[in-house]
Amino acid sequence: MSKSTLLDSTDRQLLSLLQVDASAPTKTLAAKVGLSTTACWNRIRQLEENGVITGKYTQFSREELGLSVVVFLSITVGRHSPEWVNRFISVVERFPEIVEAHRLTGEGADYQLKIVCPDITAYDAFQQKLINEIEFTSMSSKISLKEIKWTHHLPLAHLEEAGA
Repeated sequence: MSKSTLLDSTDRQLLSLLQVDASAPTKTLAAKVGLSTTACWNRIRQLEENGVITGKYTQFSREELGLSVVVFLSITVGRHSPEWVNRFISVVERFPEIVEAHRLTGEGADYQLKIVCPDITAYDAFQQKLINEIEFTSMSSKISLKEIKWTHHLPLAHLEEAGA
């Protein structure tokens, strides 16, 4: 049984509200879900302890911070030894330009990295550092021309169906 099936309707409401505004005062959240402030705070704390809520953050504008270039870098590797994977993970964690990293299935690349940089020159310098850090058989960069959708909100409708 997954943790999501243990969430009741109040937990699901709280998650939906927190996804929109994690800085909302507990008193405001409590009023919206029909709990006392203390009971609401306890619910949120329990969701954190259970690993459902893993953090809270402030969303920034990439463009306003001068990070206008988004690159999707596909990497294919020849061998997937545990040593290589551990080294790759440590390299990925060291570079703040890498904002997402995924291991993939199917044909083509084995890994997909999402990278943000101020400009193409900065991306080129970053890629040269990365090339010196990891073993790979091929790399392919795709530059995003326009970001059509970006969100940190997760789809939660399936939780309502599971808990109904």
